[in-house]
Amino acid sequence: MITLLDYGAGNVRSVINAIEKLGETVRIVAGPEDIHSAEKLVFPGVGNFGHMMRVLRGKGYVDALTDYLRRDRPFLGICLGLQALFEKSEEAPDIDGLGIIPGIVKRFDTELSVPHIGWNGICIKQETALFNHLSGDEKFYFVHSYHVVPDDPSVVLSYTTYGEAFVSSIKTGNIMATQFHPEKSGAAGLVLFQNFIRPGAARPASIRPQAKTHLAKRIVACLDVRTNDAGDLVVTKGDRYDVREKGEVRNLGKPVELARRYYEEGADEITFLNITGFRDFPLKDLPMLEILRQTSRHVFVPLTIGGGIQDYTDPSGKTYSALEVAAEYFRSGADKISIGSDAVLIVEKYLAAGKKPGNSAIEQISSIYGNQAVVISIDPYRVYVDSPQAYAGRVFETAIPGPNGERYCWFQCTIRGGREGRPVDAVTLAKICEELGAGEILLNSIDRDGTNTGFDIELINGVAEAVSIPVIASSGVGCEAHFLEVFTQTGAEAALAAGIFHRRELSIQAVKKYLAKKVEVRSIIMR
Repeated sequence: MITLLDYGAGNVRSVINAIEKLGETVRIVAGPEDIHSAEKLVFPGVGNFGHMMRVLRGKGYVDALTDYLRRDRPFLGICLGLQALFEKSEEAPDIDGLGIIPGIVKRFDTELSVPHIGWNGICIKQETALFNHLSGDEKFYFVHSYHVVPDDPSVVLSYTTYGEAFVSSIKTGNIMATQFHPEKSGAAGLVLFQNFIRPGAARPASIRPQAKTHLAKRIVACLDVRTNDAGDLVVTKGDRYDVREKGEVRNLGKPVELARRYYEEGADEITFLNITGFRDFPLKDLPMLEILRQTSRHVFVPLTIGGGIQDYTDPSGKTYSALEVAAEYFRSGADKISIGSDAVLIVEKYLAAGKKPGNSAIEQISSIYGNQAVVISIDPYRVYVDSPQAYAGRVFETAIPGPNGERYCWFQCTIRGGREGRPVDAVTLAKICEELGAGEILLNSIDRDGTNTGFDIELINGVAEAVSIPVIASSGVGCEAHFLEVFTQTGAEAALAAGIFHRRELSIQAVKKYLAKKVEVRSIIMR
């Protein structure tokens, strides 16, 4: 029996699924007494340090948790579950942590993108059973803006490099904790859970404390999901956002089956975009929620969900916040949520008022779940102009002339699946969304969608150079070389593809084999 401390923020379903896949049962903490009686305690956490500690105190868990830890009983903390062990965090300097380990939690001070998102390695410093049956070459999934700085170096279990070395796991007695997410780290993460549940003798073979690690470029499989004319949820794909062929919605497969296939092929992340126009309140969209639940039972890499995450008033007049909608998606298995059209409208309000809205979906969700949980999906197209002065926002000199020979363009944002252009450009949108609390940009291109001509390098560079958060490139991929082009010619940290994978014109294995030794990628290891 494994006891899991769920304080109500983020996706704990994947942790439960990972433990249950190993044949164990999970008991969710319902009160302090469950912490006292735990045989082994797992504490996963995501989001904001201050919010986490306020919730733990409000539920009366702090004393029980502190007592459990001071008795040196088996404990595995994950992400914020690691940071909670320390005294203070720069994320919430006026709020105390548990203080089990002397030291603080600091924000990354680097010119690299923050949050640190993606698959990175670990340099093991001391002998431990937690990493048994691992070679030391594996990569684990990280998603965080803060890292721990212990006073006592003897508690450091591993380091990871992101600009500079930071502590990626600790161990003191029976207390172990990781900054990375084993439940989202594929086969290697499942091995780590197995080692915590049933540890064997420690072996030192993979100790390499002086080595540097490298963040991998991510290959993301995207599944556009919508209801077809028969009322079934199917994976489809559009050409310049038109998903119909001969009057019928293209049906490229079942969402759960495709997601599982891509996981087994080595996808680093999977994104679901619900492109069905909601006829009912999103929380009544039970089939999509069930897709997330079923997928998270078998897929142990990050899942992103987009579509309908906004404030909503139902026919009875009851109002639900975007935060409530997002919370249900997180509980169903999502790790990140994607906001599209609503982000454009939020930015338009920001520009009109000259200040933050204060209650937008981006601000609400990031304040609780952390900015790493909020992805902004931008759907722009090129608007050609004769001069840089023709538009007040960001104008680019382009190597791709317009229909009348224009040498300049700007990238106009759209809403409603690309059907309606709005008076805001992609660079402005990305910068303001970052300021509001978004942690990642998914950058599409209506012009390139379905063309197989490659990513829009000019668009990607323009946005990636304007923000300090990671950018996912999307739209236009037609071959392996397009992935290499986007990773070597832009600042994109991830690249997304859809139809070319669905139609089996290109496999994820083929992409990674092509990229190997050219750029850093995660090797495919399935157990």
